[in-house]
Amino acid sequence: MKTVITFGTFDLFHIGHLRILERAAKYGDKLIVGISTDKLNFSKKGFNPVFPQEDRRDIIASLSFVDKTFFEESLEMKGEYIKEHKADILVMGSDWAGKFDEYKSICEVVYLPRTTGISTTQVKQKVIEMEKFHFSEL
Repeated sequence: MKTVITFGTFDLFHIGHLRILERAAKYGDKLIVGISTDKLNFSKKGFNPVFPQEDRRDIIASLSFVDKTFFEESLEMKGEYIKEHKADILVMGSDWAGKFDEYKSICEVVYLPRTTGISTTQVKQKVIEMEKFHFSEL
């Protein structure tokens, strides 16, 4: 039995999130997903996600192919999370290619291509553009 682990913010859940999680699940028999906490996201990006960590976790946990979720509180703890959950494979998006190779000594590391044409940043920009359009009509 192979256990796969992956991590992400999963804010404004969209088809790109769904596709990468579906593909990650196919690498093993069990999929564990670390959800970045609000505090971790703020420390990385300087702003909080749109949806709070509990809501984002509940969305991911509701997916039939996700076996377990937990909160990722620190990027530096990835190795500990991998060991704690006895993961055989770490799956990350290709935008992280090479950044987690240090964990190859404790598990297989796989980088999957992102879904083309969609990202949380793009969704946020589209919402901003729509708001500007609607306000200009007033």
